Amino acid sequence: MNELKKEDIKQEVFDLYDDYAHNRLNRRDFIHQLSVYAVGGITLASLMSFIMPDYINAIQVKDDDPRLITEFITYQSPKGGGAIKAQLAKPADTNKKLGGIIVVHENRGLNPHIADVARRAALAGFISIAPDALTPLGGYPGTDDQGRELQSKRDRNEILEDFIAAFDYLKNHPDCNGKIGVVGFCFGGWIANMIAVQIPDLAAAVPFYGGQPPVEDVPKIKAPLQLHYASLDTRVNEGWPAYEKALKENHKDYTVYMYENANHGFHNDTTPRYDKTAAELAWKRTIDFFKEKLA
Repeated sequence: MNELKKEDIKQEVFDLYDDYAHNRLNRRDFIHQLSVYAVGGITLASLMSFIMPDYINAIQVKDDDPRLITEFITYQSPKGGGAIKAQLAKPADTNKKLGGIIVVHENRGLNPHIADVARRAALAGFISIAPDALTPLGGYPGTDDQGRELQSKRDRNEILEDFIAAFDYLKNHPDCNGKIGVVGFCFGGWIANMIAVQIPDLAAAVPFYGGQPPVEDVPKIKAPLQLHYASLDTRVNEGWPAYEKALKENHKDYTVYMYENANHGFHNDTTPRYDKTAAELAWKRTIDFFKEKLA
């Protein structure tokens, strides 16, 4: 266990990690700037250990959970990356058709955390698909640093096509009732917003701290939206006022939640940016929303 506690860490450290995680700082500059905060008995090594994700100890629903049928499948993305590998999960104890949920990863491929989130969605009573946009480059490489590097080599609009193709895969799956929603985190939040723009018969979209679509595309949105933002996430939040204005002017169905004193990535329980209260509330709202819209 790490000796450091979240309250020991200055907000600037979380902001630095955000810059690093979104490729605005390389690893060398990140470590150099982080070293400034290694004072008063806090070592650089302990800071690095504390701020980085811990996938081993944070998994909530394991990939062999007997309550689920979990497998990896491959589907075709004709306009994107070709053959895309994805985790497919559904409850083991049901024979009825289920609402479908596309779970979209952050800017580092399908890491263990997002695969876990997709299994949580399945455990809530849905069939979930969690594609790995890094499939054309060999798949998630095992570390987020390498994952970010690989994902930066792909065109984000081609990645969007990969997730649109996941919608088509679920739509035609015999265990799906044809009603499909999408939830995405960070980069995946942008994908969730853009899928709402691109797919008229999407049933629901839930972007978590995601980049907003161009305001001129807002009239194309048909799906109801549930949007989650963190109050300390000034970078992403800058785009919200214009997006909300466009949603209002076009009479779109949306609900927005702003989580006070929460950082970007607050739902990710593998890093100290995690806010348990905000994350659990946001996830409950997400599942309740999907249960209403995908029934």
